Amino acid sequence: MSIIMLTIAIFALAVLYSAVGHAGASGYLAAMAIVTTMPQEEMKAVALTLNIFVGAIGSYHYIKAGHFDWRTFWPFAVCAVPLAFIGGMWTLPTLLFKPLIGCVLLYASLVLAVRGFKSRSGAATNQIVAPRMPPLPLALTSGAGLGLLAGLTGTGGGIFLSPLLLIKNWATPQRTAAISIVFVLVNSVAGLGGVVTDQPTLPGSLPYYIIAAIVGGFIGSRLGARRLPGNGIRLLLAIVLIIAAVKLFLAA
Repeated sequence: MSIIMLTIAIFALAVLYSAVGHAGASGYLAAMAIVTTMPQEEMKAVALTLNIFVGAIGSYHYIKAGHFDWRTFWPFAVCAVPLAFIGGMWTLPTLLFKPLIGCVLLYASLVLAVRGFKSRSGAATNQIVAPRMPPLPLALTSGAGLGLLAGLTGTGGGIFLSPLLLIKNWATPQRTAAISIVFVLVNSVAGLGGVVTDQPTLPGSLPYYIIAAIVGGFIGSRLGARRLPGNGIRLLLAIVLIIAAVKLFLAA
């Protein structure tokens, strides 16, 4: 029963996350925290594997649409990728891992909720300020930190990079989504490479989860946030992530 529930949850999360420009690792971690009792290495490996498939689909669509910008992307990725691999190799004590994931989920829920309420209240204005390139030293150090966090937690780091790009006005919303999804993809590949060095036991049901993520990611990325009630999706995802975070804090 838990396999069926998790497969359905992964499909739904892949649709919702890809529709709003993310691969969904934080959602997959939340679903696994609620439905299963997987160990740390297994959760990370599953979340990163699903991230790769959904991230590849999203990357294809955003690059094809012409939103991806290599000049903004590479300074963040060049240090993030090796540190995501290192982070994937590290196994944190359960007492640290579960609260850390809980904090990541709470942060993700806050970002989603703020975006949803801001769009609802019409906070966006018609004044457009041209984005500027990020300072190279800051982009390198930020990418390094995000890559390490991505590998440690089993996420791609996009949920942290996209707010940074928008707040600092380093990219437009469309370009932010494109850069973030490719950032998630390369970090997930590197992080999974680090995780598998520890030879974690993967669930036999993983192929079902992968199929669910691929189908969901394809549907979500094709529909796009503009054809779905994006604000409602963000708020619903925020509630799910908060529930999972509370469960992790209690379990720790």
